Amino acid sequence: MSVDEHDGLGGVAAHGLHSEYGDFLLRNNGDKVNIEMLKGKNLGLYFSAAWCGPCQRFTPSLVEAYNELSSKGNFEIIFVSADDDEKSFNEYFSKMPWLAIPFSDSERRDRLDSLFQVSGIPHLIILDSNGELSTDSGVDFVREYGAEAYPFTPDRIAQLVSQEAVARREQSLRSIMVSSSRDFVISSKEEKVPVAELEGKVVGLYFSIFSYERCMAFTPKLVDAYEKLKAKGERFEIVLISLDQDEELFKEGLRNVPWLALPFIDKRCDKLVRYFEISTLPTLVMIGRDGRTLQSNVVNVVEEHGFLAYPFTKERFAELAKLEKEKEEAQTLESVLVSGDRDFVIDNNGTKVPVSSLVGKNILIYFSADWCPPCHAFLPKLIETYHNIKKKNGNLEVIFISCDKDEVSFEKLLSRMPWLAIPFGDQRKALIRRKFKVQMESIPVLICIGADGRTVTNDATQLVSIYGAKAYPFSTGRAEELKSETELMTRNLPQNVKHVLHEGHLLSLTPRKGYVCDGCEKEGRVWSYCCKRCDFDLHPECALERNPEYQMDKWRICG
Repeated sequence: MSVDEHDGLGGVAAHGLHSEYGDFLLRNNGDKVNIEMLKGKNLGLYFSAAWCGPCQRFTPSLVEAYNELSSKGNFEIIFVSADDDEKSFNEYFSKMPWLAIPFSDSERRDRLDSLFQVSGIPHLIILDSNGELSTDSGVDFVREYGAEAYPFTPDRIAQLVSQEAVARREQSLRSIMVSSSRDFVISSKEEKVPVAELEGKVVGLYFSIFSYERCMAFTPKLVDAYEKLKAKGERFEIVLISLDQDEELFKEGLRNVPWLALPFIDKRCDKLVRYFEISTLPTLVMIGRDGRTLQSNVVNVVEEHGFLAYPFTKERFAELAKLEKEKEEAQTLESVLVSGDRDFVIDNNGTKVPVSSLVGKNILIYFSADWCPPCHAFLPKLIETYHNIKKKNGNLEVIFISCDKDEVSFEKLLSRMPWLAIPFGDQRKALIRRKFKVQMESIPVLICIGADGRTVTNDATQLVSIYGAKAYPFSTGRAEELKSETELMTRNLPQNVKHVLHEGHLLSLTPRKGYVCDGCEKEGRVWSYCCKRCDFDLHPECALERNPEYQMDKWRICG
């Protein structure tokens, strides 16, 4: 059947909807619908699959938008499956109220994939009533605006963006929390609580996933702060914005917390994620009594200060910062390492060493774990640095704080270390991690405490990696001296060299944060003789080893 024979459908035929196997689509009850029935309608081509997690999360939002628009009679969606088998297709399609291209018609599905250059799913193409492309960003539009985005034209989206800008300027608790189909939140007993009851309160929007480890670690601290504020009679509430995809897990988790929540997979959840630009979990957004945003994320503040951070205003944060500064100025080694009767550390034989015996020394607090590859790579460098400093100056000690989850891993790693440690399972580990704001994903972390007991630097890891023992005592002044020395030395080096290991191109002296030398296969930092085109690096020592006039044995700039 030629395209000309389908002129009544405008541009639809040109977009690949017709098939030599029959000009029909399916409903999930098996009924066939002739393509001619789509004439003059706006169409959505929904590329999706049952195996795709993001599709499973998006489809309910699309169903909701579709059901709102179905009464208009001029919009239809066609499911273009990317499933691997017909059983999966049928099970997934059974949840959809719209049409589909038959699973057996793989030629038509592949043609549409190719025509619209679909590279990822879910993907929603919108065609206007003439069959011409209106937008290929249908997923984003539906996620952001739902049925309000109809007819999904650039003009309509521009109008909504303008409305949203006004809404941001005039933000209220209702504008954030209420949708066209819901003006309530739910309690842990799944009872409806009107959003109106929250107005005039400080409200925390808690973005979380019950099964996510970091959320699981933070939630008990938030519960403690919440209950203490409620016991004091403060006008404070928390609303959970759950990003869970398992309804049973959501319900079970909600029963174990004392606050409110948006309903499971409420369309506002994804919208609020974008509205507040959530990029990490957990996140706790604070909304003031006037409905305006007070703070974009107070998780770290709650971890550090608990309920004392209330009411989460700039003024209160300034007061806390002042108290924190006073604490830092009064810091001693005992105030960092001693808690109650826990006034000791241990060596790698388990022998207790009193913290008092370490007073007056420079201390490196080392956060590491056996499961962490960067920690394993860094440890030999730290051991070498430790021994070199101890040979020249005995006024240094390292204290290992494990980030492992089991004692076997802790003992395995400690057995390789010539220094001290906080015992495994000791409550001080969490206290010290929180004090220095150490995140698990950032280890290895090396904190330097000076001989006076005050913090010298939170980033001694970088100094040891680059300069080794030369970085001692790890102060800002010493770091600047080393940087100046290195810059002075590199001025006397040739900017370009030829080398037998890379004869095709010149190697240029280049600043590098980190690399592996293609000569000695050891790590290097700061400077390299590099060919960026070939991703080839040599330590300056390796590049110039046949040039004794540069006396490379007297200094190392590769770390």
